[in-house]
Amino acid sequence: MHEHSAHAEHVYSCTQRDSAAASSSIVASWRRCIAMHQLVPEEAREPLRLTEREFNEAREQSDHLIANAGEELDRLFAVAGKAGCCLLLTDRNGIALERRGAAGDDKHFRELGLWTGSVWTEASIGTNGIGTALADERAVAIFRDQHFFSANIALSCTTAPIRDHRGQLTAALDISTCRDDVNEMTLSMLSQMVRDAAMRIEINLFRSAFAGARFLMVPSGANPAAALLAVDRHDLVLGATRAARVALKLDDKSIAAGIPATDALHETNRAQDEDLVEAERAALLRALSRSSGNVSQAAIALGISRATLHRKMKRLNLH
Repeated sequence: MHEHSAHAEHVYSCTQRDSAAASSSIVASWRRCIAMHQLVPEEAREPLRLTEREFNEAREQSDHLIANAGEELDRLFAVAGKAGCCLLLTDRNGIALERRGAAGDDKHFRELGLWTGSVWTEASIGTNGIGTALADERAVAIFRDQHFFSANIALSCTTAPIRDHRGQLTAALDISTCRDDVNEMTLSMLSQMVRDAAMRIEINLFRSAFAGARFLMVPSGANPAAALLAVDRHDLVLGATRAARVALKLDDKSIAAGIPATDALHETNRAQDEDLVEAERAALLRALSRSSGNVSQAAIALGISRATLHRKMKRLNLH
C-alpha cells in the first residue's frame, strides 16, 4: 500500500507545478481529473457501469461501428491475446461495446472493469488509455503509474481513436495488460498494432459510408493509406477521411459544394474546353477497351455510328 500512497503524492506534486502540466500530456490529464472531475488519486474506484438497458441502447446506436470493427478486433486479438492482453472497442463516450480476452484472464480483467458496459472516460476512472485518447483526440499509451488512480498502476494500456466518414471522433480501440514483464518497448509495439487496426476500421467505416463510389488515395506524408477521397462518376468529391481533409484542407462545406477531385488534388489546371476533350477521350477509350478494340461494338455501346466514331478517334489521335 505504500506504493499506492507514494503514487498519490507524486500525482499531487506534479499537478501543482504549472511547468509539469505544460510539458506533459499525462500531468495535464491528471490536472483535469482533479480540477474538472473532482477525483482524488488515492480513492479505490472502479469505472462506472451501465445498466443492461443502457448498454443495449449504446450498442444499437453503434451497430454500424461494431459491424465494421469485428474482423479487425478478431485479427488483433489473435496476436495480442497471446500476450495476455484484453481488447476493448468503445464508442465516443468511452462505453465499452465489444471486448476480446482470453478466458483464463477474464476474472482479473473483469475486476478491473475491463468489460463490456463499463465507462472508461477520465471522469469515470481518471487518466487511462481510452479516456485520455478520447479527451485529447489522439493515440496514447498509459504505462502503469501514469494512470491517475493508485489502484490502476499495475495496468498498462494503449489506445487509438477512431474517426467516422466525416473525420469526427466516433470510437476508441484499446489494448490493456497487467503483465509484470511488459515494458515500454513492448507497449510501443502494441501501440503501433492498435493504431494500424484503428486505421483499418476507419477505412472500413469510410468505404461502407460511400458504397458504390470510387476511392482515390491522396498523396500524404503522414499516413497515405488512411488518406482517401470518395468520388462519384462525375469526379466530384463525396467524402474525405480525416487524413485526406488535413492533407488537402477540405471541410464539410467545400465537400458539400461539390469540389472536383482534380481541384481537390491540385492537379494541373486545364481550360474548360480541354476538360471536355479529355472527358470525350476517356469515354472513347473506355468503350474501345470494353470491346477489346472492336470499333463497331464500341460505336454501338456509345450510341453513335461507326463512321462518327472513326472521325472522333482521328480527331483525338486514337487510331
